[in-house]
Amino acid sequence: MNRRRFLGQSAIAAGIVAGLGSTSFAQSSTPVVETAYGKVRGRAINGVNAFQGIPYGASTSGANRFLPAVKPRAWSTVLDAVEWGPEAPQGPHTEIPEVAATIPATGISEDCLRLNIWTTSLNRNARRPVMVWLHGGGFTSGSGSYTMYNGANMAHQHDVVMLSINHRLNSFGFLYLAEVGGSQFANASNAGILDVVSALQWVRDNIANFGGDPNNVTIMGQSGGAGKVSTLMAMPSAKGLFHRAIVQSGANLAGITKADATRTAEALMARVGAKTVAELQNVPMDALIQATLNTQGLTFGPVVDGKTLPGGPFDPAAPAISADIPVLIGTTEYEITFFPNTRYDPLDDAALRTAFKTTTRAVSDADVESLVSVYKKGRPGLTNLDYSLILASDNFRARVITQAERKAVQKAPVYLYYFTWQSPVREGKLKSFHTVEIPFVLANVDEAKSMTGTGQDRYALQDRMSRAWAAFARSGNPNHKDLPSWPAFDAKTRATMIFDKTCKVVNDPYGAERLGLESIRRA
Repeated sequence: MNRRRFLGQSAIAAGIVAGLGSTSFAQSSTPVVETAYGKVRGRAINGVNAFQGIPYGASTSGANRFLPAVKPRAWSTVLDAVEWGPEAPQGPHTEIPEVAATIPATGISEDCLRLNIWTTSLNRNARRPVMVWLHGGGFTSGSGSYTMYNGANMAHQHDVVMLSINHRLNSFGFLYLAEVGGSQFANASNAGILDVVSALQWVRDNIANFGGDPNNVTIMGQSGGAGKVSTLMAMPSAKGLFHRAIVQSGANLAGITKADATRTAEALMARVGAKTVAELQNVPMDALIQATLNTQGLTFGPVVDGKTLPGGPFDPAAPAISADIPVLIGTTEYEITFFPNTRYDPLDDAALRTAFKTTTRAVSDADVESLVSVYKKGRPGLTNLDYSLILASDNFRARVITQAERKAVQKAPVYLYYFTWQSPVREGKLKSFHTVEIPFVLANVDEAKSMTGTGQDRYALQDRMSRAWAAFARSGNPNHKDLPSWPAFDAKTRATMIFDKTCKVVNDPYGAERLGLESIRRA
Protein backbone atom coordinates (compact mmCIF):
# COMPACT_ATOMS: atom_id res chain seq x y z
CA MET A 1 0.00 0.00 0.00
CA ASN A 2 0.97 3.68 -0.22
CA ARG A 3 3.34 4.36 2.71
CA ARG A 4 2.41 8.04 3.02
CA ARG A 5 -1.28 7.12 3.25
CA PHE A 6 -0.51 4.50 5.90
CA LEU A 7 1.42 6.99 8.02
CA GLY A 8 -1.28 9.60 7.65
CA GLN A 9 -3.98 7.18 8.75
CA SER A 10 -1.82 6.06 11.66
CA ALA A 11 -1.57 9.67 12.79
CA ILE A 12 -5.32 10.10 12.58
CA ALA A 13 -5.94 6.93 14.57
CA ALA A 14 -3.38 7.96 17.16
CA GLY A 15 -5.18 11.26 17.55
CA ILE A 16 -8.48 9.54 18.18
CA VAL A 17 -7.19 7.70 21.22
CA ALA A 18 -4.70 10.36 22.32
CA GLY A 19 -4.76 11.35 25.96
CA LEU A 20 -6.58 8.23 27.10
CA GLY A 21 -3.87 6.96 29.41
CA SER A 22 -2.48 4.25 27.15
CA THR A 23 1.13 5.37 26.90
CA SER A 24 2.34 1.91 27.88
CA PHE A 25 1.20 0.57 24.52
CA ALA A 26 3.29 0.60 21.36
CA GLN A 27 2.35 3.50 19.11
CA SER A 28 2.16 1.40 15.96
CA SER A 29 2.28 -2.32 15.19
CA THR A 30 0.59 -4.62 12.70
CA PRO A 31 -1.60 -7.31 14.28
CA VAL A 32 -2.62 -10.24 12.09
CA VAL A 33 -5.91 -12.11 12.62
CA GLU A 34 -7.29 -15.23 10.95
CA THR A 35 -10.75 -15.03 9.36
CA ALA A 36 -12.78 -17.65 7.52
CA TYR A 37 -11.47 -16.26 4.21
CA GLY A 38 -7.83 -15.62 5.07
CA LYS A 39 -5.61 -13.57 7.35
CA VAL A 40 -5.95 -9.79 7.72
CA ARG A 41 -3.36 -7.32 8.92
CA GLY A 42 -4.45 -4.19 10.78
CA ARG A 43 -2.82 -1.54 12.94
CA ALA A 44 -2.44 -1.29 16.71
CA ILE A 45 -2.18 2.25 18.04
CA ASN A 46 -2.36 3.16 21.73
CA GLY A 47 -3.85 -0.21 22.58
CA VAL A 48 -6.57 -0.25 19.92
CA ASN A 49 -6.37 -2.75 17.08
CA ALA A 50 -7.98 -1.25 13.97
CA PHE A 51 -8.89 -3.20 10.84
CA GLN A 52 -10.38 -1.30 7.91
CA GLY A 53 -11.97 -2.42 4.67
CA ILE A 54 -12.28 -6.17 5.38
CA PRO A 55 -14.40 -7.80 2.63
CA TYR A 56 -17.48 -9.60 3.91
CA GLY A 57 -18.88 -10.17 0.43
CA ALA A 58 -17.72 -10.34 -3.16
CA SER A 59 -18.00 -7.49 -5.66
CA THR A 60 -21.62 -6.66 -6.49
CA SER A 61 -20.91 -5.65 -10.08
CA GLY A 62 -21.92 -7.39 -13.30
CA ALA A 63 -23.94 -10.56 -12.80
CA ASN A 64 -23.99 -9.96 -9.02
CA ARG A 65 -25.70 -6.55 -9.34
CA PHE A 66 -29.13 -6.36 -7.63
CA LEU A 67 -28.85 -9.92 -6.27
CA PRO A 68 -28.14 -11.11 -2.72
CA ALA A 69 -24.47 -10.88 -1.79
CA VAL A 70 -22.16 -13.82 -2.35
CA LYS A 71 -19.29 -14.69 -0.06
CA PRO A 72 -15.87 -13.22 -0.80
CA ARG A 73 -13.28 -15.38 -2.49
CA ALA A 74 -10.68 -16.62 0.00
CA TRP A 75 -7.18 -15.15 -0.16
CA SER A 76 -3.90 -16.96 0.50
CA THR A 77 -1.60 -14.07 1.44
CA VAL A 78 -2.14 -11.71 4.37
CA LEU A 79 -4.61 -8.97 3.38
CA ASP A 80 -3.72 -5.43 4.48
CA ALA A 81 -6.79 -4.02 6.24
CA VAL A 82 -5.49 -0.51 6.88
CA GLU A 83 -7.53 1.65 4.49
CA TRP A 84 -11.23 2.47 4.33
CA GLY A 85 -13.07 0.44 1.75
CA PRO A 86 -14.87 2.32 -1.02
CA GLU A 87 -18.34 3.73 -0.48
CA ALA A 88 -21.28 2.10 -2.19
CA PRO A 89 -22.25 3.78 -5.49
CA GLN A 90 -24.08 7.02 -4.78
CA GLY A 91 -24.30 10.65 -5.76
CA PRO A 92 -22.45 13.58 -4.20
CA HIS A 93 -22.76 13.99 -0.44
CA THR A 94 -25.37 16.57 0.51
CA GLU A 95 -24.85 16.83 4.28
CA ILE A 96 -24.60 20.25 5.89
CA PRO A 97 -20.98 21.48 6.14
CA GLU A 98 -20.72 20.71 9.86
CA VAL A 99 -21.37 17.01 9.15
CA ALA A 100 -19.59 16.89 5.78
CA ALA A 101 -16.36 17.83 7.59
CA THR A 102 -16.34 14.32 9.13
CA ILE A 103 -16.45 12.49 5.77
CA PRO A 104 -13.16 11.08 4.40
CA ALA A 105 -12.50 10.79 0.67
CA THR A 106 -12.71 7.08 -0.18
CA GLY A 107 -14.09 6.81 -3.71
CA ILE A 108 -17.01 4.60 -4.76
CA SER A 109 -17.18 1.10 -6.17
CA GLU A 110 -19.54 -1.82 -6.54
CA ASP A 111 -16.88 -3.78 -4.66
CA CYS A 112 -18.14 -2.08 -1.50
CA LEU A 113 -19.09 -4.86 0.91
CA ARG A 114 -16.51 -3.99 3.55
CA LEU A 115 -16.43 -3.70 7.32
CA ASN A 116 -14.22 -2.01 9.89
CA ILE A 117 -13.32 -3.30 13.38
CA TRP A 118 -11.86 -1.69 16.50
CA THR A 119 -10.89 -3.86 19.46
CA THR A 120 -8.43 -3.83 22.34
CA SER A 121 -8.05 -7.61 22.50
CA LEU A 122 -7.48 -10.36 19.94
CA ASN A 123 -8.01 -13.10 22.52
CA ARG A 124 -10.78 -15.51 21.52
CA ASN A 125 -11.72 -15.83 25.19
CA ALA A 126 -12.16 -12.08 25.77
CA ARG A 127 -15.83 -12.24 24.68
CA ARG A 128 -16.43 -8.50 24.70
CA PRO A 129 -19.81 -7.03 23.70
CA VAL A 130 -19.98 -6.31 19.97
CA MET A 131 -21.54 -3.08 18.67
CA VAL A 132 -22.28 -2.85 14.93
CA TRP A 133 -22.88 0.69 13.61
CA LEU A 134 -25.19 1.14 10.60
CA HIS A 135 -24.65 4.50 8.94
CA GLY A 136 -27.25 7.13 8.12
CA GLY A 137 -28.10 8.70 4.78
CA GLY A 138 -31.51 7.12 4.42
CA PHE A 139 -31.26 4.11 2.14
CA THR A 140 -29.55 6.12 -0.58
CA SER A 141 -26.21 7.53 0.64
CA GLY A 142 -23.50 7.47 3.30
CA SER A 143 -20.85 5.04 4.50
CA GLY A 144 -19.39 3.59 7.68
CA SER A 145 -16.17 5.59 7.36
CA TYR A 146 -17.14 9.00 8.77
CA THR A 147 -14.78 10.29 11.45
CA MET A 148 -17.64 10.54 13.94
CA TYR A 149 -18.30 6.79 13.50
CA ASN A 150 -14.72 5.74 14.34
CA GLY A 151 -14.88 3.04 17.00
CA ALA A 152 -11.43 3.44 18.59
CA ASN A 153 -12.57 5.47 21.59
CA MET A 154 -15.51 3.18 22.38
CA ALA A 155 -13.25 0.14 22.23
CA HIS A 156 -10.60 1.81 24.39
CA GLN A 157 -12.84 3.43 26.99
CA HIS A 158 -15.68 0.94 27.31
CA ASP A 159 -14.18 -2.48 26.57
CA VAL A 160 -16.38 -3.27 23.58
CA VAL A 161 -15.66 -4.40 20.03
CA MET A 162 -16.90 -1.80 17.53
CA LEU A 163 -17.74 -2.31 13.87
CA SER A 164 -19.03 -0.16 11.04
CA ILE A 165 -20.01 -1.44 7.62
CA ASN A 166 -20.68 -0.38 4.04
CA HIS A 167 -23.51 -1.92 2.06
CA ARG A 168 -25.39 -1.29 -1.17
CA LEU A 169 -27.66 1.73 -1.41
CA ASN A 170 -30.30 3.39 -3.64
CA SER A 171 -30.99 1.55 -6.91
CA PHE A 172 -27.96 -0.70 -6.42
CA GLY A 173 -29.28 -1.99 -3.09
CA PHE A 174 -33.03 -1.46 -3.01
CA LEU A 175 -34.34 -1.96 -6.54
CA TYR A 176 -37.21 -4.44 -6.36
CA LEU A 177 -37.06 -6.61 -9.47
CA ALA A 178 -39.03 -9.71 -8.50
CA GLU A 179 -42.06 -8.60 -10.55
CA VAL A 180 -40.20 -7.47 -13.68
CA GLY A 181 -37.10 -9.64 -13.88
CA GLY A 182 -38.40 -13.19 -14.26
CA SER A 183 -37.32 -16.23 -12.27
CA GLN A 184 -33.64 -15.28 -12.33
CA PHE A 185 -34.47 -12.20 -10.26
CA ALA A 186 -37.16 -13.67 -8.03
CA ASN A 187 -34.88 -12.94 -5.05
CA ALA A 188 -33.82 -9.48 -6.26
CA SER A 189 -35.35 -7.66 -3.33
CA ASN A 190 -33.85 -5.80 -0.37
CA ALA A 191 -30.28 -6.58 -1.44
CA GLY A 192 -28.93 -3.64 0.57
CA ILE A 193 -30.39 -4.79 3.87
CA LEU A 194 -29.51 -8.40 3.07
CA ASP A 195 -25.92 -7.13 2.77
CA VAL A 196 -26.20 -6.16 6.44
CA VAL A 197 -27.43 -9.66 7.24
CA SER A 198 -24.35 -11.01 5.43
CA ALA A 199 -22.14 -8.72 7.52
CA LEU A 200 -23.81 -9.97 10.70
CA GLN A 201 -23.22 -13.56 9.58
CA TRP A 202 -19.56 -12.63 9.11
CA VAL A 203 -19.57 -11.26 12.66
CA ARG A 204 -21.09 -14.48 13.98
CA ASP A 205 -18.44 -16.58 12.27
CA ASN A 206 -15.33 -14.41 12.81
CA ILE A 207 -15.68 -11.88 15.62
CA ALA A 208 -14.39 -14.19 18.35
CA ASN A 209 -10.92 -13.94 16.77
CA PHE A 210 -11.14 -10.18 17.34
CA GLY A 211 -12.04 -10.55 21.02
CA GLY A 212 -15.79 -10.22 20.50
CA ASP A 213 -18.72 -12.31 21.74
CA PRO A 214 -20.88 -13.53 18.82
CA ASN A 215 -23.65 -14.19 21.35
CA ASN A 216 -23.77 -10.56 22.48
CA VAL A 217 -24.17 -8.36 19.39
CA THR A 218 -25.89 -4.96 19.38
CA ILE A 219 -27.00 -3.40 16.10
CA MET A 220 -27.20 0.37 16.22
CA GLY A 221 -27.73 3.24 13.84
CA GLN A 222 -28.99 6.77 13.36
CA SER A 223 -31.52 8.14 10.85
CA GLY A 224 -31.37 5.75 7.89
CA GLY A 225 -29.23 3.50 10.07
CA ALA A 226 -32.04 3.47 12.63
CA GLY A 227 -34.43 2.48 9.85
CA LYS A 228 -32.10 -0.38 8.97
CA VAL A 229 -32.02 -1.53 12.60
CA SER A 230 -35.82 -1.39 12.71
CA THR A 231 -36.05 -3.42 9.50
CA LEU A 232 -33.61 -6.10 10.69
CA MET A 233 -35.82 -6.64 13.72
CA ALA A 234 -38.54 -7.91 11.36
CA MET A 235 -36.37 -10.08 9.06
CA PRO A 236 -36.32 -13.85 9.58
CA SER A 237 -32.82 -14.12 8.09
CA ALA A 238 -31.45 -11.78 10.79
CA LYS A 239 -32.93 -13.64 13.75
CA GLY A 240 -30.25 -14.80 16.17
CA LEU A 241 -27.56 -12.60 14.63
CA PHE A 242 -28.08 -9.75 17.12
CA HIS A 243 -29.31 -9.47 20.70
CA ARG A 244 -29.95 -5.76 21.33
CA ALA A 245 -30.98 -2.84 19.14
CA ILE A 246 -30.35 0.93 19.30
CA VAL A 247 -32.52 3.23 17.18
CA GLN A 248 -31.46 6.89 16.96
CA SER A 249 -33.60 9.51 15.22
CA GLY A 250 -35.27 7.18 12.79
CA ALA A 251 -37.95 4.52 12.44
CA ASN A 252 -39.31 2.18 9.82
CA LEU A 253 -42.92 1.43 10.51
CA ALA A 254 -44.53 0.17 7.32
CA GLY A 255 -41.87 -0.31 4.64
CA ILE A 256 -42.51 0.07 0.91
CA THR A 257 -45.19 -1.90 -0.93
CA LYS A 258 -44.34 -4.21 -3.83
CA ALA A 259 -46.52 -2.12 -6.14
CA ASP A 260 -44.70 1.12 -5.33
CA ALA A 261 -41.32 -0.59 -5.55
CA THR A 262 -42.19 -2.09 -8.94
CA ARG A 263 -43.13 1.36 -10.27
CA THR A 264 -39.71 2.61 -9.19
CA ALA A 265 -37.98 -0.24 -11.02
CA GLU A 266 -40.01 0.35 -14.18
CA ALA A 267 -39.31 4.09 -14.13
CA LEU A 268 -35.57 3.55 -13.78
CA MET A 269 -35.47 0.94 -16.53
CA ALA A 270 -37.33 3.31 -18.82
CA ARG A 271 -34.89 6.09 -18.00
CA VAL A 272 -31.86 4.06 -19.13
CA GLY A 273 -33.68 2.30 -21.96
CA ALA A 274 -33.29 -1.18 -20.50
CA LYS A 275 -35.89 -3.65 -21.67
CA THR A 276 -34.68 -6.42 -19.35
CA VAL A 277 -33.01 -6.56 -15.96
CA ALA A 278 -30.05 -8.27 -17.58
CA GLU A 279 -29.57 -5.13 -19.67
CA LEU A 280 -29.87 -3.03 -16.51
CA GLN A 281 -27.08 -5.07 -14.94
CA ASN A 282 -24.80 -4.02 -17.79
CA VAL A 283 -25.42 -0.28 -17.49
CA PRO A 284 -22.12 1.34 -16.45
CA MET A 285 -22.00 2.21 -12.76
CA ASP A 286 -21.69 5.97 -13.31
CA ALA A 287 -24.55 6.00 -15.81
CA LEU A 288 -26.81 4.13 -13.38
CA ILE A 289 -25.90 6.56 -10.60
CA GLN A 290 -26.84 9.53 -12.79
CA ALA A 291 -30.08 7.91 -13.94
CA THR A 292 -30.97 7.23 -10.32
CA LEU A 293 -30.30 10.83 -9.35
CA ASN A 294 -32.16 12.30 -12.33
CA THR A 295 -35.32 10.18 -12.38
CA GLN A 296 -38.19 11.80 -10.51
CA GLY A 297 -40.40 9.90 -8.08
CA LEU A 298 -38.12 6.97 -7.24
CA THR A 299 -38.57 5.45 -3.78
CA PHE A 300 -35.80 3.36 -2.23
CA GLY A 301 -35.94 1.41 0.99
CA PRO A 302 -36.92 -1.97 2.41
CA VAL A 303 -39.77 -3.57 0.48
CA VAL A 304 -42.41 -5.70 2.16
CA ASP A 305 -41.90 -8.56 -0.28
CA GLY A 306 -43.45 -11.30 1.85
CA LYS A 307 -40.19 -13.25 1.95
CA THR A 308 -37.12 -11.36 3.13
CA LEU A 309 -39.41 -8.87 4.86
CA PRO A 310 -42.76 -10.57 5.61
CA GLY A 311 -44.59 -7.48 6.87
CA GLY A 312 -44.29 -3.87 7.86
CA PRO A 313 -41.47 -3.85 10.39
CA PHE A 314 -43.53 -2.08 13.07
CA ASP A 315 -46.94 -1.89 11.43
CA PRO A 316 -49.47 -2.60 12.80
CA ALA A 317 -47.38 -3.85 15.74
CA ALA A 318 -43.81 -4.53 16.77
CA PRO A 319 -42.46 -7.68 15.09
CA ALA A 320 -42.98 -10.82 17.15
CA ILE A 321 -39.77 -12.28 15.77
CA SER A 322 -37.74 -9.83 17.90
CA ALA A 323 -39.99 -9.66 20.95
CA ASP A 324 -37.04 -10.67 23.15
CA ILE A 325 -34.70 -7.93 21.84
CA PRO A 326 -34.24 -4.93 24.20
CA VAL A 327 -34.35 -1.56 22.43
CA LEU A 328 -32.87 1.87 23.18
CA ILE A 329 -34.56 4.55 21.09
CA GLY A 330 -34.87 8.33 20.88
CA THR A 331 -34.52 11.59 18.98
CA THR A 332 -33.08 15.11 19.22
CA GLU A 333 -35.03 18.27 19.97
CA TYR A 334 -34.21 20.17 16.77
CA GLU A 335 -33.97 17.32 14.24
CA ILE A 336 -35.02 19.53 11.36
CA THR A 337 -32.04 21.93 11.46
CA PHE A 338 -29.82 19.23 9.94
CA PHE A 339 -31.52 19.48 6.59
CA PRO A 340 -29.93 21.91 4.11
CA ASN A 341 -33.17 23.63 3.05
CA THR A 342 -34.07 24.68 6.62
CA ARG A 343 -34.63 28.44 6.85
CA TYR A 344 -33.70 30.54 9.86
CA ASP A 345 -35.51 33.79 9.05
CA PRO A 346 -37.50 35.30 11.96
CA LEU A 347 -41.23 34.55 11.87
CA ASP A 348 -44.03 36.91 12.78
CA ASP A 349 -47.21 35.49 14.30
CA ALA A 350 -48.93 35.03 10.95
CA ALA A 351 -45.93 33.20 9.49
CA LEU A 352 -45.77 30.98 12.56
CA ARG A 353 -49.38 29.91 12.09
CA THR A 354 -48.77 29.26 8.43
CA ALA A 355 -45.78 27.09 9.33
CA PHE A 356 -47.83 25.14 11.87
CA LYS A 357 -50.62 24.60 9.36
CA THR A 358 -48.21 23.44 6.65
CA THR A 359 -46.30 21.07 8.93
CA THR A 360 -49.36 19.45 10.47
CA ARG A 361 -51.58 19.66 7.37
CA ALA A 362 -54.30 20.91 9.67
CA VAL A 363 -57.60 21.79 8.06
CA SER A 364 -58.96 23.92 10.88
CA ASP A 365 -57.48 27.32 11.79
CA ALA A 366 -58.86 26.73 15.28
CA ASP A 367 -56.73 23.57 15.59
CA VAL A 368 -53.66 25.52 14.55
CA GLU A 369 -54.38 28.27 17.06
CA SER A 370 -54.87 25.71 19.82
CA LEU A 371 -51.61 23.94 18.98
CA VAL A 372 -49.65 27.21 18.91
CA SER A 373 -50.97 27.97 22.38
CA VAL A 374 -49.97 24.54 23.65
CA TYR A 375 -46.40 24.92 22.35
CA LYS A 376 -46.03 28.42 23.80
CA LYS A 377 -47.32 27.27 27.17
CA GLY A 378 -45.10 24.16 27.25
CA ARG A 379 -41.93 26.01 26.21
CA PRO A 380 -42.36 29.63 27.28
CA GLY A 381 -39.99 32.32 26.10
CA LEU A 382 -38.85 30.84 22.81
CA THR A 383 -38.92 32.62 19.46
CA ASN A 384 -41.53 31.90 16.83
CA LEU A 385 -38.76 30.35 14.74
CA ASP A 386 -37.96 27.97 17.62
CA TYR A 387 -41.58 26.89 17.89
CA SER A 388 -41.71 26.23 14.17
CA LEU A 389 -38.49 24.21 14.18
CA ILE A 390 -39.48 22.17 17.22
CA LEU A 391 -42.91 21.41 15.77
CA ALA A 392 -41.32 20.17 12.54
CA SER A 393 -38.93 18.05 14.62
CA ASP A 394 -41.80 16.70 16.72
CA ASN A 395 -43.55 15.69 13.51
CA PHE A 396 -40.39 13.71 12.74
CA ARG A 397 -40.23 12.36 16.31
CA ALA A 398 -43.80 11.06 16.22
CA ARG A 399 -42.87 7.96 14.23
CA VAL A 400 -40.11 7.11 16.69
CA ILE A 401 -42.55 7.48 19.59
CA THR A 402 -45.00 5.19 17.80
CA GLN A 403 -42.28 2.59 17.37
CA ALA A 404 -41.38 2.82 21.06
CA GLU A 405 -45.03 2.44 22.05
CA ARG A 406 -45.48 -0.65 19.91
CA LYS A 407 -42.27 -2.20 21.19
CA ALA A 408 -43.15 -1.48 24.83
CA VAL A 409 -46.02 -3.98 24.86
CA GLN A 410 -43.56 -6.83 24.27
CA LYS A 411 -41.60 -8.63 26.97
CA ALA A 412 -38.17 -7.07 26.31
CA PRO A 413 -37.71 -3.52 27.65
CA VAL A 414 -37.47 -0.35 25.60
CA TYR A 415 -35.63 2.74 26.87
CA LEU A 416 -36.60 6.14 25.46
CA TYR A 417 -34.37 9.23 25.35
CA TYR A 418 -34.60 12.85 24.19
CA PHE A 419 -31.39 14.74 23.35
CA THR A 420 -31.71 18.48 24.01
CA TRP A 421 -28.08 19.66 24.35
CA GLN A 422 -27.53 22.56 21.96
CA SER A 423 -24.41 22.89 19.84
CA PRO A 424 -22.71 26.28 19.62
CA VAL A 425 -21.64 25.84 15.99
CA ARG A 426 -22.98 28.11 13.26
CA GLU A 427 -23.68 30.78 15.88
CA GLY A 428 -25.92 28.35 17.72
CA LYS A 429 -28.52 28.18 14.95
CA LEU A 430 -28.42 24.39 14.57
CA LYS A 431 -29.08 23.68 18.27
CA SER A 432 -29.69 19.95 18.92
CA PHE A 433 -29.70 18.98 15.26
CA HIS A 434 -30.20 15.60 13.63
CA THR A 435 -26.91 13.60 13.93
CA VAL A 436 -25.38 15.75 16.70
CA GLU A 437 -25.82 13.06 19.35
CA ILE A 438 -23.65 10.60 17.40
CA PRO A 439 -20.27 11.97 18.57
CA PHE A 440 -21.54 11.81 22.17
CA VAL A 441 -22.73 8.20 22.06
CA LEU A 442 -19.60 7.04 20.19
CA ALA A 443 -17.19 9.08 22.38
CA ASN A 444 -16.02 11.17 19.43
CA VAL A 445 -16.80 14.79 20.33
CA ASP A 446 -13.21 15.83 19.64
CA GLU A 447 -13.29 14.05 16.29
CA ALA A 448 -16.43 16.00 15.35
CA LYS A 449 -15.66 19.51 16.59
CA SER A 450 -17.30 20.87 13.46
CA MET A 451 -20.54 19.51 14.92
CA THR A 452 -20.04 19.92 18.67
CA GLY A 453 -17.74 22.92 19.05
CA THR A 454 -14.98 22.87 21.64
CA GLY A 455 -16.72 23.56 24.96
CA GLN A 456 -15.71 21.70 28.10
CA ASP A 457 -19.34 20.73 28.82
CA ARG A 458 -19.16 18.20 25.98
CA TYR A 459 -16.99 15.75 27.89
CA ALA A 460 -19.27 14.97 30.82
CA LEU A 461 -22.21 14.39 28.48
CA GLN A 462 -20.07 12.26 26.18
CA ASP A 463 -19.04 10.10 29.12
CA ARG A 464 -22.60 9.65 30.38
CA MET A 465 -24.01 8.80 26.97
CA SER A 466 -21.24 6.56 25.65
CA ARG A 467 -21.23 4.64 28.94
CA ALA A 468 -25.01 4.22 28.74
CA TRP A 469 -24.77 2.88 25.17
CA ALA A 470 -21.97 0.49 26.17
CA ALA A 471 -23.89 -0.65 29.26
CA PHE A 472 -26.91 -1.36 27.11
CA ALA A 473 -24.76 -3.38 24.70
CA ARG A 474 -23.34 -5.33 27.62
CA SER A 475 -26.57 -6.15 29.44
CA GLY A 476 -29.62 -4.72 27.66
CA ASN A 477 -29.91 -2.03 30.34
CA PRO A 478 -28.34 1.46 29.88
CA ASN A 479 -28.18 2.40 33.56
CA HIS A 480 -24.89 3.28 35.23
CA LYS A 481 -23.89 5.12 38.39
CA ASP A 482 -23.43 8.55 36.80
CA LEU A 483 -26.93 8.72 35.33
CA PRO A 484 -30.23 9.13 37.18
CA SER A 485 -32.15 5.87 37.38
CA TRP A 486 -33.56 5.27 33.88
CA PRO A 487 -36.74 3.16 33.94
CA ALA A 488 -38.00 1.24 30.95
CA PHE A 489 -40.58 3.07 28.84
CA ASP A 490 -44.26 2.17 28.90
CA ALA A 491 -47.25 3.88 27.35
CA LYS A 492 -48.64 4.93 30.74
CA THR A 493 -45.74 6.63 32.55
CA ARG A 494 -43.65 7.28 29.39
CA ALA A 495 -40.35 7.62 31.28
CA THR A 496 -37.81 9.45 29.10
CA MET A 497 -34.15 10.24 29.73
CA ILE A 498 -33.35 13.85 28.83
CA PHE A 499 -29.71 14.16 27.75
CA ASP A 500 -28.37 17.69 28.28
CA LYS A 501 -25.82 19.46 30.45
CA THR A 502 -27.94 18.07 33.27
CA CYS A 503 -29.43 14.64 32.60
CA LYS A 504 -32.80 13.79 34.11
CA VAL A 505 -35.74 11.44 33.68
CA VAL A 506 -39.09 13.03 32.87
CA ASN A 507 -42.37 11.21 32.45
CA ASP A 508 -43.94 12.14 29.11
CA PRO A 509 -41.92 15.30 28.41
CA TYR A 510 -43.97 17.85 26.44
CA GLY A 511 -46.90 15.45 26.51
CA ALA A 512 -49.44 18.18 25.77
CA GLU A 513 -47.69 18.96 22.49
CA ARG A 514 -47.59 15.26 21.63
CA LEU A 515 -51.31 14.88 22.27
CA GLY A 516 -52.08 18.03 20.31
CA LEU A 517 -50.20 16.74 17.28
CA GLU A 518 -51.90 13.34 17.56
CA SER A 519 -55.29 15.03 17.68
CA ILE A 520 -54.64 16.92 14.44
CA ARG A 521 -53.33 13.81 12.69
CA ARG A 522 -56.48 11.91 13.63
CA ALA A 523 -58.79 14.70 12.46
